[in-house]
Amino acid sequence: MTIQDSVRPEIRQMKGYVSGEQPAFGKFIKLNTNENPFEPSNKVIDAIHDTAAGKLNVYPDAMANSFRIAAAEVLGVDQDWILCGNGSDDLLTIITRTFVSPGSKIRIPYPSYVLYRTLADIQGAAIEEIPFDKNWKLPESFGADDDNLSLVFLPNPNSPSGTVISPEGVLKLANSISCPLVVDEAYADFASANCLHLVKEASNIIVTRTLSKSYGLAGLRFGFAVANPETIAEMQKVKDSYNCDALAIAGATAAISDQHWLQGNIRIVKSLRGVMESELSKLGFDVQPSEANFVWCKHPDFDSKELYDKLKENHILVRYMDYPNWGDGIRISIGTSNQISALITILESIITV
Repeated sequence: MTIQDSVRPEIRQMKGYVSGEQPAFGKFIKLNTNENPFEPSNKVIDAIHDTAAGKLNVYPDAMANSFRIAAAEVLGVDQDWILCGNGSDDLLTIITRTFVSPGSKIRIPYPSYVLYRTLADIQGAAIEEIPFDKNWKLPESFGADDDNLSLVFLPNPNSPSGTVISPEGVLKLANSISCPLVVDEAYADFASANCLHLVKEASNIIVTRTLSKSYGLAGLRFGFAVANPETIAEMQKVKDSYNCDALAIAGATAAISDQHWLQGNIRIVKSLRGVMESELSKLGFDVQPSEANFVWCKHPDFDSKELYDKLKENHILVRYMDYPNWGDGIRISIGTSNQISALITILESIITV
C-alpha cells in the first residue's frame, strides 16, 4: 500500500485549481490575472514597514479587528458583520466548509470562476452548472429551489465576462432559494452597482470582497466577507486560527482607510478599460462591455488560441479560456496606457498580416 492509496477518492479524481501564468518579472507584459497595474497607496507600504519593524514576534490579532473597525466605517456595517481571510479565496473555502455537507449540491453559473468546482470537489459535494446564454444572462432555473442545494455561488461581476446581475435580480434570487447565496464581488469596485446593502435585506446573502484587485494588493492576500453576525459567528468556527498575518492586517487596514486613493485608482482603471474596449473594437473584436478590470473578447476571423499564442510569442500574456459546450475567448486584464498600446500594436500586426 502506498500513500496515494490513502488519499481520498475525491482528491485523486479532481484536477485541482490552476492559476494564471506567473512569469519571471520583467519578461512579459502581464495582462492575464486581473491584477491592478498600479502600486497601492503609500500608506499601505508605510503601515507594513512599521509593523515589520517591531511586531512580528507575537501572533497577529486572530480576528483582524483593526481592519474590521476601519472597514465597518467605510462599508456602513458593524464590525461583527465582517470576517477577514487570506484573500477572498480563503473566505470561499471557509463558506464551503461551513455550509456544504458531502453529497449535497453547490450551484454555480457557467462559465464562471473555476475555483468553485474545486471547492465542491474537496468537500465531496456535487456541482450543478447553469449555463449563461450567449448574452451572459442566466435562465430562471438558476433560482429554482432544491432540498439538496446547500450553497449558490454568484460571481458579480462575473469572470470571464465582466457582466453583472443587478442588485434587484440578486435579491430576487436570494428570496427564491433556501440556502446561502454567496455574491462574490471580487471586481465590484469597478462596477456601477454592488450588492453589499443586500446583506441587511436577505439573511442568506453573503458578500465576499478582495483587496487584490481595486486596492492593488494581490501579493498581500487579504479579503473579507460581509454577512449577518449569526452567519459570521458560524464561519468564524471554521477559519484557521490566525488566517491573516500581521503584515497583511496592517496593510489592509491602511488600504481600506485610504478611500481617496481607491476612488482615484478606480477612475483611472475604468478610463483605461474604455480605451481598451474601443481599441479592440476598432480591430474587429467582439467585445463584451465590462464592469470589471478586464475585458472578454473574441475575433470573428481569428482563432482565439492562436491569438493567445502569438501574443505570448511577443511577450504579452493574456488569458485564453475554453469552456466545453459553451465556447472560448480571450480575457484581457486592464493594464497601463503603455501596456495597452503595446497590446494593440501587436494585435494589429497579427490581424493585418
